[in-house]
Amino acid sequence: MTSSERRILILCKTYPSPSAKYAETSCVAGMDEDGKLIRLYPVPFRLIGDEQQFKKWQWITARLEKSRNDHRPESHKLYVDTIGCDDRELPPDNKWLARRPWLDKLPVFPSFADVESARQAEGTTLALLRPSRIVRLDITPVASPTWTDEEKAKLIRLQQQEDLFDDTDKGSVAQLRKLPDDFHYCYECETPEGPVERRHKIVDWEIGALYWNVHRRHGAGWEKPFREKLESYLPAQDLIFLMGTIHRFPDKWLIVSLIYPPKQRPWQELQVSLF
Repeated sequence: MTSSERRILILCKTYPSPSAKYAETSCVAGMDEDGKLIRLYPVPFRLIGDEQQFKKWQWITARLEKSRNDHRPESHKLYVDTIGCDDRELPPDNKWLARRPWLDKLPVFPSFADVESARQAEGTTLALLRPSRIVRLDITPVASPTWTDEEKAKLIRLQQQEDLFDDTDKGSVAQLRKLPDDFHYCYECETPEGPVERRHKIVDWEIGALYWNVHRRHGAGWEKPFREKLESYLPAQDLIFLMGTIHRFPDKWLIVSLIYPPKQRPWQELQVSLF
């Protein structure tokens, strides 16, 4: 397959997981300049050099090739050594003035049923969904709060393979911490038949980082500020889910990223559409 240089606006980084080949990987997703969603996997994000690490809402330029092992239409292989990053991410200032024109290029589905219909009809495996209401956040302890022996073996390959990424200071990369809880949004979508409740797991890296931050600051009292962020603050914004399917289970969806621009008043929405 041929590769080409593409410019991608990053919209998603999932919490890393152990990888047999790369020690650990994340799923990265974004959009190109034509408003097309694209998935980059696997990306050993924490293992690449600082100058090539990118943030959500940052443009990158890199050589991409359609994935040979992942037949989902949005999935592409990223040549890590070709990554070039813009100086900074698009700022959220002025009610997302720099971000909203790009976000407006993407279709947003009003219900999960519409997302699933697009998958069945068109093969869509990345999609934006706007829930009508957040019902609750479920926090469930994982079966094993520590890595299994197999997962540990994958992770320690980072120290064993010094040639994995030559420009990375291996000693500076702390071993990946496993999240001891799973997080699921229970939410409603409006349909012609009325509101329908759904439940999906959140794997956004930001949520994992939030967990460790509130746990560090509040100790045993971490859950209250964590819930306030996900059950109060985010739903008060124009909360949108970036949904993605699981490679091995093509009909299973995850919330891979949370996108939360400030809500617009009707006259602001009209102004955006006119200009």
